[in-house]
Amino acid sequence: MRKFKYSKATFLAAAISAVNSGYVLAQEQTPDNQSSIALEEVIVTAQKRSQNLQEVPVAVTALTAGMLEQAGISNIVEIERISPNTTLRPSRATNTTLTAYIRGIGQNDPLWGFEPGVGLYIDDIYIARPQGAMVDVYDVERIEILRGPQGTLYGKNTIGGAIKYVTKKMSGEAQGEAKLSFGSYRQQDVMLTGQLPIMSDTLFVGGTFATFKRDGFGTNLFDDGENYNKDIVAGRLSVEWNPSEDLFIRVAGDMSEDRSNAKQGTRLVTSLQTGEAPQETFNSNAGLNSPQLVENSGANITVDWSISDSFSVKSITAYREGQTDSVIDFDATPLNTFDAPVTYSDHQTTQEFQLTFEGEKLKVVGGLYYYEGFASGAFDVVAGAGLGLSPEISGRETHTAFADPLFEAAPGVFLPWNPVTNDGPTFVAATKGSANTKSQAAYFHATYDLLENLSFTLGARYTKDKKDADVFKAKFLTDGLSTEFGGTNFAQLSLASDFTEDGEWSQVSPKFGVDWNINDDNMVYYSYAEGFKSGGINMRADVANSPAGLSQVFDPETAKTHEVGIKSEMANGRLRVNAALFTTAYDNVQVTTNRLFGTNFVPLVITDNEQEIQGAEMEANFQISEGLSMMLNIGWVDAEWTAFTDFDSEGVAFDASNTVIVSNTPEFAGLLGFNYDLEMGDSGKVVFGFNVSYTDEIAPEIVADAPINADSYSLVGLSAIWYSADESWTAALHGKNLTNEEYLVAGYNFANFLGEDSITGFYGDPRTVTLSLGYKF
Repeated sequence: MRKFKYSKATFLAAAISAVNSGYVLAQEQTPDNQSSIALEEVIVTAQKRSQNLQEVPVAVTALTAGMLEQAGISNIVEIERISPNTTLRPSRATNTTLTAYIRGIGQNDPLWGFEPGVGLYIDDIYIARPQGAMVDVYDVERIEILRGPQGTLYGKNTIGGAIKYVTKKMSGEAQGEAKLSFGSYRQQDVMLTGQLPIMSDTLFVGGTFATFKRDGFGTNLFDDGENYNKDIVAGRLSVEWNPSEDLFIRVAGDMSEDRSNAKQGTRLVTSLQTGEAPQETFNSNAGLNSPQLVENSGANITVDWSISDSFSVKSITAYREGQTDSVIDFDATPLNTFDAPVTYSDHQTTQEFQLTFEGEKLKVVGGLYYYEGFASGAFDVVAGAGLGLSPEISGRETHTAFADPLFEAAPGVFLPWNPVTNDGPTFVAATKGSANTKSQAAYFHATYDLLENLSFTLGARYTKDKKDADVFKAKFLTDGLSTEFGGTNFAQLSLASDFTEDGEWSQVSPKFGVDWNINDDNMVYYSYAEGFKSGGINMRADVANSPAGLSQVFDPETAKTHEVGIKSEMANGRLRVNAALFTTAYDNVQVTTNRLFGTNFVPLVITDNEQEIQGAEMEANFQISEGLSMMLNIGWVDAEWTAFTDFDSEGVAFDASNTVIVSNTPEFAGLLGFNYDLEMGDSGKVVFGFNVSYTDEIAPEIVADAPINADSYSLVGLSAIWYSADESWTAALHGKNLTNEEYLVAGYNFANFLGEDSITGFYGDPRTVTLSLGYKF
């Protein structure tokens, strides 16, 4: 089938034409008697206090619950199409692990010990680990995406930006809602939510339960199992207490459990071992396949006290934990030559105190933050059994197929040899370790109105991080796997790493800004902000085979960003345009890479890297007429390496900045959408929606022209939502990726490793159609 494509030129031409026609039409239709037709005011807490979006001198995208519903956004990764210069993707070989980049800054390695470059916050609680962070959207009041360093308002690392997921507060009335969704691939989603007053106007209890299920987009040909299926259960329970108008207390807990099959990649090249041709999209032939288990849960207490009209304090105490058990078949063949069982676990405790002051001219937000987290894990790389090993390793020179049934793996250590299958012990490279992190921070953010229309902002955050970690990596021959995965009979061939390291880093991250309200409808601003992301210890380290002198402790990242922007409303509030230009010096960029030294495949973390990033973004909303509205978002990023350290096969370092590219960052992306509200009196109303998005070429890693890099692509969506006159009933029909575009979102690129080209890809969702029915009571 011919694919529907938009080039950058086509998209820009359509966008400019839409902007011009929309602006002219808005101007023509705004006489005084029609001035009541205007865009809805959007309230955000981007600066830790409630403000009109147009008053915030920060590049921020805000999506209310209604906007999310009308856009058909069901998972947080879909927001990347609406927020400029934002990349949110499922990490490779996972269903719920999030890879997040904003303006070219993020973290591609989800292993324990690494920290995200984009901070995810749920009700102001920092989510430290990416496992389970690809949350489904439910029970939400709004989502805010802040772009650029946000250190003076957030206690933990937000070097690239922050994603704030804000859940609904209870209304205090007895009410409930049920929502059922059915769709393509036997999608069956259920969401139930409700609340009850325990003490009138004072104490309330509420909860939400949701299940998200569907069949796979593809098939695992090895066992005829589902690939890319979904089986998730999630829930929240909260108690809210308002003993007075000035005091609010919330005690809440949440959980999620993902039992979907482990997502396996699709081979992109012919197998060197089996001769298998590239596979169809979403299909795999992975011999290592099983359901995975990703569990996350947490509890928190929030106390918000308005001491006076000017002062308020807030305390947020939270505990979270997670556990992941999964499998990865890197080569996507039935052979066990590159298979990996994996397990992760983590827990974190956070405490934040915020003080807010709002005077006539001075507004201040200050805070103290404490984080303590533990993350650990283990994985085996299974390199083959018997026939997959060299004669020197397999012992076939001394133990023929029908001779001695025992195999001497090491002096005095024997493992069984199967004379029927001519199969010997399995070769395994095992890695395990853990990392403890303690972080303390103090921050303040002050804005002073020097004149009625001119304000200055000054802020800073002091951060002190301390980490200690242990790493073990060795090669084994075994009749099972390593001890972490139930192996009982094994012999260690060589030791790559067995060490404990620690590191301590501190940083002051300043911010300065000025904003000028030209008039009631237009504001321009300038800001300078710095961001800091902690250093760490290479949890994949192979000390024995690393280049001489390379430390396994790596340095922190820093980002220094200049930004100028405008917040503007025109045509009597019917046209809103927010735009920004920015430039960032991004230093000590933490890059996880793999290099072949001799016959050893060595994972490295190197930070002698620098990027220069510049870009622009625009968000425009038009209320063209009472029923017709338009949305346009455009993002452009020009990012390049000015320094990048690489190593040749002898372990000698050299600069390779002209050979690598910036990952997970398209140069250009945009979305153009229209909504039309059709009022039908007593029959309610119908909101029709259309949108098309364009994403430039994008690479999941730093390798140029890699087979896992994605070509540019466009996605088209249509929707129709009916609301009953009393808004108690809704019926929504959403079609996504209607042209069935095939586009890569992640992949593995291991060429000629263990005798195989393990080059596999993972794809974005195909065409889907979903019907949702909702009832509020």
